[in-house]
Amino acid sequence: MPYSRLTEFIDRLDRAGDLYRIKQPVSADLEITEISDRIMKQPGGGKAILFENVIGSSMPVAINLFGSTKRMAWALGVDNLDDIAARITELVKLPGNMPRTLPDIIALAPKLLPLGNIGPKVVSSGPCQEVVKLGNDASLDELPILKCWPGDGGPFITLPMVFTKEANTGKRNVGMYRIMKYDSHTTGMHWQRHKVGSRHYAEYEALGRDIPVAIVLGGDPALTYAATAPLPDEIDELLFAGFIRKKPIELVKCKTIDIEVPADAEIVIEGTVPAGERRMEGPFGDHTGYYSLADMYPVFNITAITHRKNPVYPTTIVGPPPMEDAYLGKATERIFLPLIKLVLPEIIDYNLPVEGAFHNMALVRIKKRYPGHANKVMHALWGLGQMMFTKCIIVVDEDVDVQNPREVVWRTLANIDPERDITFVKGPVDVLDHASPAMSFGSKMGIDGTQKWPEEGFTREWPTVLEMAPEVRAKVDRIWEGLKLR
Repeated sequence: MPYSRLTEFIDRLDRAGDLYRIKQPVSADLEITEISDRIMKQPGGGKAILFENVIGSSMPVAINLFGSTKRMAWALGVDNLDDIAARITELVKLPGNMPRTLPDIIALAPKLLPLGNIGPKVVSSGPCQEVVKLGNDASLDELPILKCWPGDGGPFITLPMVFTKEANTGKRNVGMYRIMKYDSHTTGMHWQRHKVGSRHYAEYEALGRDIPVAIVLGGDPALTYAATAPLPDEIDELLFAGFIRKKPIELVKCKTIDIEVPADAEIVIEGTVPAGERRMEGPFGDHTGYYSLADMYPVFNITAITHRKNPVYPTTIVGPPPMEDAYLGKATERIFLPLIKLVLPEIIDYNLPVEGAFHNMALVRIKKRYPGHANKVMHALWGLGQMMFTKCIIVVDEDVDVQNPREVVWRTLANIDPERDITFVKGPVDVLDHASPAMSFGSKMGIDGTQKWPEEGFTREWPTVLEMAPEVRAKVDRIWEGLKLR
């Protein structure tokens, strides 16, 4: 079932014994980060945390809500993320040709009917506007915004859903971009050049117009996840969230700008980003485990803040993995596998290791059918949305478990001739990649760890992987307990 507000999800975690309630006074300046980081590094991601007494603010702070495999699934209303992947698999099995006869249409209808009731709906009012503060009364100082790491340029809002629209069509985008607080009424807007929000801003700027922006905190966790998902530009994040929760997102009109926001949100910050204005933003302790450097970014001017009567401030921290974002990334890995297989059916599975910060490495398992197949997969992935940022792709055969990186390393290093099997290409890289020779442009590496075929120039005999005889394994299984070796 979908959640009617963020605290409904928090209450579920509390009932399940998966929440720490911290009542002691704690500072949002570094202290919450240090406590949360220690918990996030615990086996399985630790528990969610609710800081109930944050110095200088009346709002409790919720963090690590998504920080385990179980909580990530619960956040999306399922017990297992594979349930959502299975629904997408069924959806992408729709016939390639449009139905031509009435029986064909009737047969297709059950798959399409649920999609008709998941689009967002505008309502007249919502709890996100129980309290309305306009102009100078709309101050960021009441929010317990974290300064996460000692070298950060200031406090940052780290779990925002940023709502914008295209200048000409009004088409919506919801993205997640860090928000640096400059003062009570002004922030930075970290729109990286590859992101949709940056494109929307460029459209307004070219017209000499300020772009209206709404920053949303809280609401159903499914929408927070959708804001992080690598969706194609054509898919509305609110529609995707409606698909996940099997119920539409209800929206209300903002008080000072022409944007609709989720009615069930905890906090909404309204404002505009002026055309042509830039200000130094950063540094910021990022998900790479390094500080991303300061640079010039657009400026957000606040016109209103609305919120529930007793709001909870949701946040996260990023840094040296593993942290909470690892589970958001793993959810994307599982949920989007059916869509990747739709484009590349030879892919059986893939793994984006947490230690690779998700854009530094992909381990890919394929059913190899022809010479050069691994190279075809590498280049196809580099041309697939945000996979273009993947710095290193390793492709292995179908008998290699990519969810076991130790096995991948063993098999790959055994199988490769470095000169023959390592490919280098140039192209766009993540703006946060500090190692590239130029910002957002650099090289990427593909490693073909598959067995080589004669057509690929390998004329020697390829050896067999060691494996015990099945009957011996079965016999030892039967006598194992009696050996008392545990």
